[in-house]
Amino acid sequence: MIKNIIPALRLTIVCLIFFVGIYSAIIWSIAQFAPGKGKSETVTQNGKTYYPNVGQAFTQDQYFWTRPSAVDYNAAGAGGSNKGPSNPDYLKEVESRIDNFIKHNPTVAKADIPSEMVTASGSGLDPHISVQGAKIQIDRIAKVRNIHQDKLNAIIIQNTEKPLLGLFGTEKINVLKLNLALDNLK
Repeated sequence: MIKNIIPALRLTIVCLIFFVGIYSAIIWSIAQFAPGKGKSETVTQNGKTYYPNVGQAFTQDQYFWTRPSAVDYNAAGAGGSNKGPSNPDYLKEVESRIDNFIKHNPTVAKADIPSEMVTASGSGLDPHISVQGAKIQIDRIAKVRNIHQDKLNAIIIQNTEKPLLGLFGTEKINVLKLNLALDNLK
């Protein structure tokens, strides 16, 4: 039995040294080259600091709305609702979101609303919407802010993130960055 315990202890010590010390140091070193040096990307505007990688609530008519959150945008408790598409409570909640969206965007047909505008993401903290999700809100924002629609289209194009390597994923827009750009329009 001692023949087996000593090699097991050696392997445990080697794994502890490697995974706790060496591997952690390698990952920390790589993170130093990332935006924010591994402490998250931040955006500062008008003296306020924002975290663009976490979904945030935008519900005022003067801003582009973000995706609904199942956790009320609380980053400490990320998660979805875990309700299936046939759950009556979930269907009622989505229908309520659709009605609210149409109420604030009367020029949009129900069939034209992208799903991300009325359904929460798996984490409940998704900071992005599709280009279509942004474009269908242009009429509302143009009226409220008295801005020409061409300017709004331009900031949507400027803030559109392309797929990784042009292949992986879809075009998307970070809603926080889009709304900060919107506030900077003159």
